[in-house]
Amino acid sequence: MTGSDAAPMPDALRQWIAGRLPGTFVSVADKSWERDTSRVWLVETTVTTAYAKISPTVEAFWREVGAYRHAETALAPGQAPRLLAADLGLRAIISTQLPGRIVRHLDLPPAVEVGVHELAGRLLRGWHAHPAPAPAHARESFRASMTDQAAEAAACLNLLGDDLSAAARALVREVAHDLPALADSLPLVYLHGDYGTRNWLWDTEAERLAVIDFEAAAHGLAVQDMVWQCGALWTTRPDLREAFLNGFGRKPSPDENRALVLLTARLAASYLATGRTTHDQVLVDRGHRALSSLARTLH
Repeated sequence: MTGSDAAPMPDALRQWIAGRLPGTFVSVADKSWERDTSRVWLVETTVTTAYAKISPTVEAFWREVGAYRHAETALAPGQAPRLLAADLGLRAIISTQLPGRIVRHLDLPPAVEVGVHELAGRLLRGWHAHPAPAPAHARESFRASMTDQAAEAAACLNLLGDDLSAAARALVREVAHDLPALADSLPLVYLHGDYGTRNWLWDTEAERLAVIDFEAAAHGLAVQDMVWQCGALWTTRPDLREAFLNGFGRKPSPDENRALVLLTARLAASYLATGRTTHDQVLVDRGHRALSSLARTLH
């Protein structure tokens, strides 16, 4: 955010950071996403530069702290920022700044873009493969999430009605009816949780990809970290799907692939419902396109 929308850093956070970063403050820039729960600043001192963040909830704080520790051992140096300090009372986190730019904002040559997506698949394979024991409540929390997504699909189905083709309606109905049981039959892995191009950093000079923003990390299905790509990119860019899965090292199993289709159909129905409500034609078109492509996949 910039200008009048920029959020000032709270005094308590500034004081805490001053005691943990070397040097004195030079500048603080608001780098929050355009959503109410995002509070992120880039802090420059006379010695270093780092990111500071206030987590939206205590749960998100602990998820992110745990994910930083996971990334430090699961990924190669430079593939994720390092945790420098954390404070539960403030729900505050300080992390290193990495070189690179957000992939979603880049207009990359096709060959480079394909290479970036293959690297993204490889990075995710490393994240998933590294041991991360699931807490006792992980399966229960996961079941609740799948039940919620099925309920959302049912609500979208009622809202959209005749806006959906017969094939799309059948697909969204399958999400509402079949997703919880199908998902519960599959193993859990430790997810990044928001593994889309807005959280990928591409360092052109080093030709290195990194991942950021870990507050959604949790245990779930491996294919949940592919849902955004499947709905927003792969329907029109099968080359990016092939590159990503080449990097990931395997294709989803038949049950995983069906779960991916159903999870993505839920997201696409949400895009379409939100687009209709807010008169956002981009979301409407994205939802229709994804649902049409996914319906052909299953039927």
